Amino acid sequence: MNNYTQATRHEIEFRLNGEEYAIEIPANLTLVELLRQELHLTGTTEGCGVGVCGCCTVLVNNKVVASCLELAVNIDRTEVLTIEGLADTYQNSEFHPLQDSFREYEGFQCGYCTPGMLIASKALLDQNPDPSDDDIREFLSENICRCTGYDSIIMAVKSASKEMNA
Repeated sequence: MNNYTQATRHEIEFRLNGEEYAIEIPANLTLVELLRQELHLTGTTEGCGVGVCGCCTVLVNNKVVASCLELAVNIDRTEVLTIEGLADTYQNSEFHPLQDSFREYEGFQCGYCTPGMLIASKALLDQNPDPSDDDIREFLSENICRCTGYDSIIMAVKSASKEMNA
């Protein structure tokens, strides 16, 4: 990391995947940099760096956020969910139903976009527990996958929705 003067550093406190953090960071550090470089949570990936691919999607106070665009100082006093904490949000399971469904329906290939897809899908199901195929397509339109067709992803989200509503 670059050498920053004391004046450009900020102390922030936040809850990440259910755990409390207090950390001093440079003012220009992005959230994805905080997660990957400072906290060593490498599940959130950076694809484009300009907020259009969805790879770096996380939830901040249950809202979808492109962590490559969000300055880490902005998460002060918030709750952040990354792929590492997803399973913990569902009935003390080893995996969230979305993770199981993505595996079952092969909703990934290289896996680079998968963390962002899963987090965005969770946000969708939190808002709409029984989405139509069009609802899923629309909600995930900001998450780009270059390896696979979206049909398997849509089937995975639908399957998880049914399991969660059972």
